[in-house]
Amino acid sequence: MVVTFTVTDQDNGAWAVLRVSGELDLVTSPVLRQRVHDVVAEGRHRLVLDLSEVWFCDSSGVGVLIASRRLLRSCQGRLRLILPARGAADGSHVNKVLGALGVRRLFEIHPDVPSAVDEDARPLSA
Repeated sequence: MVVTFTVTDQDNGAWAVLRVSGELDLVTSPVLRQRVHDVVAEGRHRLVLDLSEVWFCDSSGVGVLIASRRLLRSCQGRLRLILPARGAADGSHVNKVLGALGVRRLFEIHPDVPSAVDEDARPLSA
């Protein structure tokens, strides 16, 4: 079985949006890490990672999310994640993994792109 992993760019005003789909694991996480570094190297310091189409995430994927947060914070940037609005209730594997590891509270979680790029939007509660 071939699993497709894609990361697509979407410009959304002040925010760069990376839509991620597929499995975020040991094999694919370096791809996402590189794309995040590329965005920051371009001088974009407001990043949304749309993870609503990621159906599997392992510890290396979580590591990339935490490293991305650290990178953006180091340049006074912001990182927001998009997970399904009801999170684990909707079966979001990423949400379950972040919650199980106790790191979900580190991230600003939003239900969709319009919310994530809205400066006044309130993140979903942890």
